[in-house]
Amino acid sequence: MKKKRLQLNVVNVEDVEAVDHMEGTHWGGSYKSLTPVLDTVPGRIGVNLSRVPPGRTACPFHTHAREDEVFFVLSGRGVFRYGDTLREIGPGDCISCPASSGIGHQLANPFDEDLVYLAMGLNDPHEVCTYPDSGKVMIRSLKTVGRIDTADYMDGEANMPQVFTMHTTTGPAPRKHKSSGRQKSKKA
Repeated sequence: MKKKRLQLNVVNVEDVEAVDHMEGTHWGGSYKSLTPVLDTVPGRIGVNLSRVPPGRTACPFHTHAREDEVFFVLSGRGVFRYGDTLREIGPGDCISCPASSGIGHQLANPFDEDLVYLAMGLNDPHEVCTYPDSGKVMIRSLKTVGRIDTADYMDGEANMPQVFTMHTTTGPAPRKHKSSGRQKSKKA
């Protein structure tokens, strides 16, 4: 049996191109993916080196249904919003945000130097995030960010279910019986 070859994946932060994601005057920063081999594999942990300039926040206040997140501050200062609390953060602080807590979180930089931190989390293809400040929901498997409108369970369903209309017009496909697995002997 052929052994699977172990591939060592080493990325130097200086060799990784930064991705900017700026929106307006207060949103966004840049990040470098330090785990490109894992980024394309759903459910694997990923690590980004994130940089948030003064006067900006990396992302909106949000919750995670499935992905725990951990942040480790390398340099600069910032504030960490967790639910209704706000705490100043700085180098050496490690921040844990458990999934399914229902408590939103956000990092921001109201100070005068860049906030630089490692962001670690899973890449769950079934992740759902909520954004309490704006009422949005992100459903990763549907590649959708939007707002959910509430409705009764049967709202929009036809009085006559489609299945009955199909049955009377086309009829069901014939039922196939499973073979017993025995073959009948042919008589000569």
